[in-house]
Amino acid sequence: MVILGIDPGYAIVGFSVLKYEKHKFTTFAYGIISTSAEEAFENRLKYIYQDMNTIISKYKPECMAIEKLYFNTNQKTVINVAQARGVINLSAAINDLPISKHSALTIVETSGLWLIDLTLIGNVLTSESISSPRVPMLPIDFTL
Repeated sequence: MVILGIDPGYAIVGFSVLKYEKHKFTTFAYGIISTSAEEAFENRLKYIYQDMNTIISKYKPECMAIEKLYFNTNQKTVINVAQARGVINLSAAINDLPISKHSALTIVETSGLWLIDLTLIGNVLTSESISSPRVPMLPIDFTL
């Protein structure tokens, strides 16, 4: 089974593509979808939607796991993240992907992995982008 994991956001969307086989997870690819703060918000949502479709088309996952929305104190941020999460869910629904929603704590407890700073990933990765030049989507692809 191929699983698409999503850490939603509107400035940075983290993604990973995992294969689950014989009770073992293998990483196929991971990266980020990044949008510029200078862009109109509706364009940022469009770019996230388009790049999600590119990822789904390329890796052909059978389901998507997405982090539940975490609400702290910044209401503006949570509303924008919720809208980005909506276009991510729309992309999955249009591509007939079942969606499961998990808290960050559940992900950590299940996988034993802590979420890492996606900005750091964006600064470190230098692989070729699979998106158009307007959005620096930075995938690391392990497919053979």
